[in-house]
Amino acid sequence: MSPPPDANDLKIAAAHRALEVILDGALLGLGSGSTAERFATVLAGRVKAGLRVVCVPTSRRSEKLAKRLGLPLASIADHPRLELTIDGADEIERQSFNLIKGRGGALLREKLVAVASSRLIIIADGSKPLSTLGERQPVPVEVVQFGWQRTAAALEGLGCQATLRLENGSPFITDEGHFIVDCRFPPIEEPAALARNIKEIVGVVEHGLFIGLASVLVIAGQRGTKVITGRADATEAPRTA
Repeated sequence: MSPPPDANDLKIAAAHRALEVILDGALLGLGSGSTAERFATVLAGRVKAGLRVVCVPTSRRSEKLAKRLGLPLASIADHPRLELTIDGADEIERQSFNLIKGRGGALLREKLVAVASSRLIIIADGSKPLSTLGERQPVPVEVVQFGWQRTAAALEGLGCQATLRLENGSPFITDEGHFIVDCRFPPIEEPAALARNIKEIVGVVEHGLFIGLASVLVIAGQRGTKVITGRADATEAPRTA
């Protein structure tokens, strides 16, 4: 009996399945993070075989990877409307498709590209869909550097534990020159309301709650990979491919 697929195998399986929806000549947003990077690698193989696409990257890291892979690139300024974006997620609320994103630090650009896209397709392994957001991951909040302590205190007033993200002992700096405060909330019963409350805090640039943006999930589980477009349970996908 072969061993069950590990997380990397599942990410690759989801990436291959998502590739099936990419049409020749597509203009698409290219997500950030480990799962999106697997997709970029798979996409590059198809591009070398003749598929024509133009990609708008959602971070400097994804841009560098795309250049290394030979993917054609454009900017959001050149293409304010995209056909679709393919990205990963840190957590997925099963019934609503609401998301937590931003563990990789690119949440602002990811959201800008997502709202510019007609469809946001999320690829993930079977551990990401949950009943309620916040069960495992904090909500990343991008904040201006000036007065970040006050902003963090205001975030804690919403009921979380706010921690400045560090990298090698120093504050993590986003592509836009901001800090990230990771907010550990109890399981989030009303994510849309929380999203509004976070945005009202002075000093907040953007947050990692993606509400009502995802339209399709591609979930790879131990029993196979499934494309979900409704609000069905996405925990373990029965084999459909």
